[in-house]
Amino acid sequence: MPVKNDAQLTLADLPYRLADKFPRPAAINRCLENEIQELSSRQFYEKVRDLSLALTEAGLAPGDRVGLISDSRPEWTIADLAVISAGGVTVPIYPTQSADQVEYILKQTEAVLAIVSNPTQAQKVRGVRQGLPALKGVVLMEGDRRIDGLAVTLFDELVARGSALVAADPAADSRYREQAAAIPREALATIVYTSGTTGEPKGVMLSHANVMSNVLASAEVLAAYPEDVALTFLPLSHVYERMVVYRYLWTGMTICYAESLTTVARDLMRVRPTIMAAVPRVFEKVHAAIREKIAEGPAIRRALFEWGVGVGGRCARAKLDGRTPGLADRLQLPLADVLVLKKVRARLGGRFRFIASGSAPLGRHVAEFFFALGVTIVEGYGLTETSPVLSSNRLDRVKIGTVGLPLPGVELRIGDYGEILARGPNVMSGYYKRPDLSAEVLKDGWFYTGDIGEIDADGFLTITDRRKDIIVTSGGKKVAPQPLENTLKAEPLVAEAVIIGEQRRFPAVLIVPAFGALDAKARELGLAGLAREQLLAHPKIQALYQEALDRLNAKLAQFERIKRFALLPNEFTMERGELTPTMKVRRKVVEDRWKPVIDTLYEARAATA
Repeated sequence: MPVKNDAQLTLADLPYRLADKFPRPAAINRCLENEIQELSSRQFYEKVRDLSLALTEAGLAPGDRVGLISDSRPEWTIADLAVISAGGVTVPIYPTQSADQVEYILKQTEAVLAIVSNPTQAQKVRGVRQGLPALKGVVLMEGDRRIDGLAVTLFDELVARGSALVAADPAADSRYREQAAAIPREALATIVYTSGTTGEPKGVMLSHANVMSNVLASAEVLAAYPEDVALTFLPLSHVYERMVVYRYLWTGMTICYAESLTTVARDLMRVRPTIMAAVPRVFEKVHAAIREKIAEGPAIRRALFEWGVGVGGRCARAKLDGRTPGLADRLQLPLADVLVLKKVRARLGGRFRFIASGSAPLGRHVAEFFFALGVTIVEGYGLTETSPVLSSNRLDRVKIGTVGLPLPGVELRIGDYGEILARGPNVMSGYYKRPDLSAEVLKDGWFYTGDIGEIDADGFLTITDRRKDIIVTSGGKKVAPQPLENTLKAEPLVAEAVIIGEQRRFPAVLIVPAFGALDAKARELGLAGLAREQLLAHPKIQALYQEALDRLNAKLAQFERIKRFALLPNEFTMERGELTPTMKVRRKVVEDRWKPVIDTLYEARAATA
């Protein structure tokens, strides 16, 4: 079999490249409650190979679509690469999606098989089985196979079947490799449905060349090494974390899958990663949790923390600006690190070289806080349609507040209305079975992102908003909500903020309080013990949030000023549909759910507000 260079690789080449080039006893691991399960690079390759051979024997043909409905775990990646290396096309589906959404995606793609994590997901498929004429069966990763009305095969049984094929015919391994190596780079690898902050999800068609170009370009700008250890916990159904895991495999580093989103804090301490990808909401929660913990401590501890973070912050800002920190800060930094910063980093594992942030804007105050601790956050930007990364800050060139420079091979320019246009090998071929929607965003070789941004003199891109999110008041004034929301979220008492006002007289805002910080403030004000609804309605608490709005409004034009606000009693959740699986706010869902509250903000008594 001829040896390929990196530019010729497809996703199907990754499993045997890992086994051949980076042999190690614990390459692909998973955190569980009482142990860390380990797979060697050879074992990982063999599981992918064996499952792929078994699927081919069962009738999976090149180009067949296979649904993949599972939480993030090693089996997700094994199934994904097994299907891809058999010439199939994987269709990831978030396990949090409803049965109706599962039916829509499996039906539109005419999936012949669904690989699911557990009986709950299998029952979801069973409930819509009648509407899926192309579906031949379900593969179950764990649990009881006995599900009435559904042809179920166990994941481990298929792997064992493939292993038996290799044992009976040693040439089977060579045939597998040759089949995988023969897959064209332009072949369709996956159809990824957008998580849908607005509108109906669309199936994004990505080829091997699309995704591998992003893997290689990312490797050029963010150096990683086989010695690195990565923790992965974001949904693999989203192309961001999926591409990142491909990048980890290509680099040959150790990958550890967190048990779940709720165990990340525990798993950070156990794995002690050097690299990780995350979304802004994760950083915001960590930032809030640290601040809340410090606020509960004695005054001397709070003062020591603020001193240490202050020293770290000034030194970090000087370094980012290409300056030498002042003498006093240089002298104090080693002590600040020992007494404060190193201890906080230890709660994150203590070994990070960098963390990549994407999928949504990262607040400047949060980024600066982590840099002050000595943790480098590299913010980037991209979309499902671009495999996904378009731009990224570099480890040696970071501009906080920007999403960095274009990746190698990617071109960016600003079009009409400030819209960001992109061109490059990572741009999708179009939306599955929707040439009409494809034509709307793919024009003259450019992809129209729908995001609004600016490119500065140094080439760094800043995202200012989404075109679809721009609010037009009844007076015709246009308000960009994201900058206002991000400013509000910098307030210690604010967890989420959603600006509203489309075709209304003025902008208003729905605020989800940072309940930990709010409870601490309530104790200070002598309001401990009040029920949440009573607390949020209390004049002293209302005054705190009004002060935060006043600080924002002082910087705004008259038409942008937020005249009214409502404090919501619950955090947004994925289960209620208010957040996408990557924790971005779905504005339409939020506005629909809280419509009665919104209506009260615009009652006649608010007209003069």
